[in-house]
Amino acid sequence: MGIKEVTGTKGSGTALRRVVCAGLGAVALAAGLVAPAEARTPTERTASVADAPDAAVAAGGLPVRWQPTATGSDARFRGLAAVSRSTAWLAGTKGTVLRTGDAGRSWRDVSPPGAEGLEFRDVEAFDARRAVVLAIGEGEASRVFRTEDGGATWTESFRNTDPRAFYDCMTFFDSRSGIALSDPVDGRYRILSTEDGGRSWRVLPSKGMPAAQPGEASFAASGQCLVSAGGRHAWIATGGATTARVLHSADRGRTWTVTDAPIPAGDPARGVFGLAFRDARHGLAVGGDYRAGQPSPDAAAVSGDGGAHWTASRQPPSGYRSGVSWLPQGRGGAGGPATALAVGPTGSELTTDGGRGWRSFDTGSYDTVDCAPDRGCWAAGEQGRAARLVFSGE
Repeated sequence: MGIKEVTGTKGSGTALRRVVCAGLGAVALAAGLVAPAEARTPTERTASVADAPDAAVAAGGLPVRWQPTATGSDARFRGLAAVSRSTAWLAGTKGTVLRTGDAGRSWRDVSPPGAEGLEFRDVEAFDARRAVVLAIGEGEASRVFRTEDGGATWTESFRNTDPRAFYDCMTFFDSRSGIALSDPVDGRYRILSTEDGGRSWRVLPSKGMPAAQPGEASFAASGQCLVSAGGRHAWIATGGATTARVLHSADRGRTWTVTDAPIPAGDPARGVFGLAFRDARHGLAVGGDYRAGQPSPDAAAVSGDGGAHWTASRQPPSGYRSGVSWLPQGRGGAGGPATALAVGPTGSELTTDGGRGWRSFDTGSYDTVDCAPDRGCWAAGEQGRAARLVFSGE
């Protein structure tokens, strides 16, 4: 969801559901809230890059900053996989896949041949050579590709043939087992499963999936509407309905439980957009209202029991956020076990208390964020934006 126009109604308004390739901003464009990128001046199109701080923001004394890198692309990257401080993968519009192996000093275009018309919204990478990417959309627009040679060659391993399905996100429990998520079909979310590293896929039975709310779906905003942790646990973020919810599975997607999340809902543009779990118990949720200029109070929440209960952050991010990632603890305790990053089109925040309080450290636009075990954190977004997190003193 979030990039679809929908026929029919949700509550008192017209809902959104068909694919709008311009992405989540399409609703804002239609409403006249922002100008389309191609209609902006070069200065306006690059302002968000220029505004990104080149040093740690003084406010709060936070010892981190984003270091922008030149990708050479104008694609919008909502798919991101951080392998390490030196290696990362990006997936975005116009069938674009990029990879760096030198900390962003250069990016190599490794896009699958003939994929120019596809919208890549998620990428899961196992290392510098093996990765799986997901294209979203109705019917056959939803596809999965896999590479074992760093993107030199790709194999299409799944193409959706059900016109009712719309795949949004995917996650892997290990290098062989993974699942992908479709918006509800026949009133229930659909789960696609692989046990061979993405070489083949099958649809799981839906009997263990709770019924979806009217109008409920997931947002293909950051590749984080479906996440996993602990080897068997997975979570789904939802929105677009009366209540924002989080679904949890402890058996790799066979059965699910569901709980409400205290993030704004009640509108097709609102809900939980991104999730992150650092283990089977400690989770973060971010979201809000993605429309430009709309307020997003209570745009973050925390869970300490595997998503069974959620509590709104006492000091939430300053606006809608689409991506969130835990920052692994570094040497000497740097980073800490309760440190995480959140990003969105109006800025980035850092929490050092497990998501209870968030402090801003950047005002640039990013859609997604991901951290590798060695504290290699990356962010990506519109107009080819990609950045690496730099710590004070580096």
